[in-house]
Amino acid sequence: MTRAASARRSLALFVAPALAIYLVFAVLPLATSIVMSLFDTSGRAGAVFIGLGNYIHLFTQPVVSARFWNALLNNAKYFAIHVAVEVPVGLLLAALLTSDAVRRAEGVYRTLLFIPATLSVVIVGFIWRLILNPLWGLVGFPLLGNQMTALPTISLMSVWQYVGIPMVFLYSALLAVPRDVVEAARIDGAGPWRIFWSVKFPLIVPQFGLIVILTFIWTFNGFDLVFALNGSAPGPNYSTDILGTFFYRTFFGSSGQVADLDLGATVAAVIFTLMLAVTAVYFWLVQRRLKPHAL
Repeated sequence: MTRAASARRSLALFVAPALAIYLVFAVLPLATSIVMSLFDTSGRAGAVFIGLGNYIHLFTQPVVSARFWNALLNNAKYFAIHVAVEVPVGLLLAALLTSDAVRRAEGVYRTLLFIPATLSVVIVGFIWRLILNPLWGLVGFPLLGNQMTALPTISLMSVWQYVGIPMVFLYSALLAVPRDVVEAARIDGAGPWRIFWSVKFPLIVPQFGLIVILTFIWTFNGFDLVFALNGSAPGPNYSTDILGTFFYRTFFGSSGQVADLDLGATVAAVIFTLMLAVTAVYFWLVQRRLKPHAL
């Protein structure tokens, strides 16, 4: 056996367990959901192929369609708040951690900032409910009980919990910036602010863009924090309902709504198609044009 063949065999042995788990617990359920969305299993005749019937029902039935578009709009707002707050704050924290200002205690600050991302969503929701309770909390206004403020409030809770993730990604990218480039800019008289925006940031744009698209995928898969705070019928008046909770309520049933497995599978297929389309467009139009810095 040649060395190349032995290396390929070793690689296959290492990859096989992870690939098998991914296929069984990710690809197979997704494929099953897509197939289910093409059938009607509610009748006594068993599974009846109806093609796009479930999709037509999702987009044309007044009540279901209104709930779906409301959830999609809320999800877009949820993503926009994360991009507008979480990613810039993560970049700022990464820049501070790689600066000389906190070099002595860099590890301590990095650990403290990342700790919220390791907490259980249930714990985070419980803590913030206590903080925002209008009776004994720090805020006298019912932020979670108002249609205008409920979704932004939950979004900022999520930002607080997960800001450490983009921070770590961008921190690693900033550490990889060649020191000779930074030193050359410093010799030319550039200050810390100019060095960051004119030298460092252009070199980490590919990683920055990747963080944005990962944030999109994560927020459109969002479910846990909203469910922990408001259950499967997010209020008030579905103002915090996102695609994840809409799917859960459709598939499993809740709050007087009867479970519809076929329609739930249809919602899951639509969510997957939406994320796949946006991600593909991003990588085709943006990410492939970004070139890493050549050493």
